[in-house]
Amino acid sequence: MPLRIEDYGLIGDTQTAALVGRDGSIDWLCLPRFDSGACFAALLGDPQHGRWRIAPSARVQTTRRRYRPESLVLETEFQTEQGVARLVDCMPPRQSEPDVVRIVEGVRGTVSMDLELIVRFDYGSITPWIQSPDGTCRLVAGPDALWFKPGLPVRVEQGALRARFTVHEGERVPFLLVWHPSNVPAPAGIDPLRSITETDDWWREWCAQGDFEGPWAEAIRRSFITLKALTFAPTGGIIAAPTTSLPEQLGGVRNWDYRYCWVRDATFVLYALMNGGFKSEAAAWRDWLLRAVAGDPSKLQVMYGPAGERRLPELELPWLSGYEQSAPVRVGNAAVSQFQLDVYGEVIDTLYLARCSRIDAGADSWLLERGLLEYLESAWQLEDQGIWEVRGPRRHFTHSKVMAWAAFDRAIKTIERFHLEGPLDRWRGLRATIHDEICEKAFDRTRNMFTQFYGSSEVDAALLQIPLVGFLPADDPRMRGTVAAIEQDLLHDGFLRRYRTRPDGEVDGLPEGEGAFLACTFWLADNYTLLGRTDEARAVFERLLALRNDLGLLAEQYDPVQQRQVGNFPQALSHVSLINTARNLSARIGPAAHRGR
Repeated sequence: MPLRIEDYGLIGDTQTAALVGRDGSIDWLCLPRFDSGACFAALLGDPQHGRWRIAPSARVQTTRRRYRPESLVLETEFQTEQGVARLVDCMPPRQSEPDVVRIVEGVRGTVSMDLELIVRFDYGSITPWIQSPDGTCRLVAGPDALWFKPGLPVRVEQGALRARFTVHEGERVPFLLVWHPSNVPAPAGIDPLRSITETDDWWREWCAQGDFEGPWAEAIRRSFITLKALTFAPTGGIIAAPTTSLPEQLGGVRNWDYRYCWVRDATFVLYALMNGGFKSEAAAWRDWLLRAVAGDPSKLQVMYGPAGERRLPELELPWLSGYEQSAPVRVGNAAVSQFQLDVYGEVIDTLYLARCSRIDAGADSWLLERGLLEYLESAWQLEDQGIWEVRGPRRHFTHSKVMAWAAFDRAIKTIERFHLEGPLDRWRGLRATIHDEICEKAFDRTRNMFTQFYGSSEVDAALLQIPLVGFLPADDPRMRGTVAAIEQDLLHDGFLRRYRTRPDGEVDGLPEGEGAFLACTFWLADNYTLLGRTDEARAVFERLLALRNDLGLLAEQYDPVQQRQVGNFPQALSHVSLINTARNLSARIGPAAHRGR
């Protein structure tokens, strides 16, 4: 039986990342080469698709794990009848090749341990050639190589490395795994024991610059550490999640690749970073955004690779059965080619916030923005695939139109506040036109609510963004009615679904069924805060906090029926939403109240 998604912990070096299971197995490890995928893919198939497991030979009575305080160094403690052993895992932040360091420590008594290292490149499809000179091992296939330095002798068996060893109280047994291009010599390697301390110090030093005050300081701190781990340091890009194809519904087909940077998340992320005191990360994220979206305004994409890559073709990997038989497993994301109107608003909103936060982008940024806005002057009238990247027909999605309004609203404020040049009167008129059309065509007077798209009778949790971006006040009667309709139609067991999926797939082109979307439930708490329903907002927020696993991590979604986390893990937007909602609840003017000003 595979581990639950929440049974995994994250380690990373701000360039790549791995998932470590409660049972001591690394079942997923991304590689830095964009075309190399993963060398451990047991998470999406079976152990023979690659994993690295270190665990007691005998039955484990109890397992405890934790991150070291203010750190991404993970400790897993196994208790057996014979004693207690601790497994310490980390990936030291780096400038070149990625390293995975694992240390087995004897805590009490004597514990027999098993080591199994199965490397399969290209998502579990390629068995490497294993060379084992001088007590080290080199595993090579095509452009990729792994250099393995164990702290004890290992044997090669059927394309895997294995060993059984005993650890006594006070002993430490180190293991080091390093990726490098196969055409260059293996690196000299690092001292595994010393690197644990150095990694711990690095994370503590990074955390020291943050502002974690308030009643949920520890949850905020862990979310910021997770967000930093999902950052691609060379460019400042922040990926949505380090995994692909973890299902939104167990056994279902809603399995997507999230190892990319979504433009849509930009404003949420920037608010979190600025409010947390991480101005250099905020500036790097803004710079990544400017580089990624530069070019033809009509070609603006919803997502890019961590270095700004534009071609992210989607394909299926039939040799992988998927997490809990959730197939297909996908690499790449076809949504990259969709037209999604709201991203124009997100870009302009993010750059406006950056200026307000005194992150100066220079004159070139405004030239780029004007190009986007000039294209949007006519494009806002087009149908699109919307915030949820539906694979059904294009629609006039209400949220998309609201974000087109936000683009011109922020452009007008940019001109007024920062004295930049632009067609102020024309954009004021266009802002009013878009606002009037939305209020006319997207509002259902019978139910007193905004609808998912023009002519629809359904609501959408994305409509909770209407007051958050300043389109209407939260206490406007139309918005109160929309919140009430969302509560009635989409709130299940205390958590929000994005929208009602249908068996015929009419709206999104997919079979019905998915979990509750955690970011949307955070947005509901934000709306309650703006409405003065503070006790309800706190109750929703505390309910969301209770979903975190024992390491403080959240996936994209939650299945209230099976009471399990689902979707890609850990999810940046879930943690960003946690940070921003905590600020909304604990600050006089949080992001929800500030964003539309």
